Amino acid sequence: MSDSRPADAAQPVARVVRGTPTPEELAAAIVVASEAYARETADATAPDTAVRSRWELSARGLRAPLNRDAGWRGSAG
Repeated sequence: MSDSRPADAAQPVARVVRGTPTPEELAAAIVVASEAYARETADATAPDTAVRSRWELSARGLRAPLNRDAGWRGSAG
């Protein structure tokens, strides 16, 4: 059995498995499913700006590297 569609034709993303919906019913179902998918996709993506955690907000900045050329007395002041 050969398929009459060209090879580059888009495959269907939905299939009616029971009943015979009218074109209006099918269009309504596609709109509802598309909206649900769009909402799920929007909720699943991370925000553009990451919120800093309380740990990051309270953590002190890193200190400057030690000056190893100063020797022991260089750390006193």
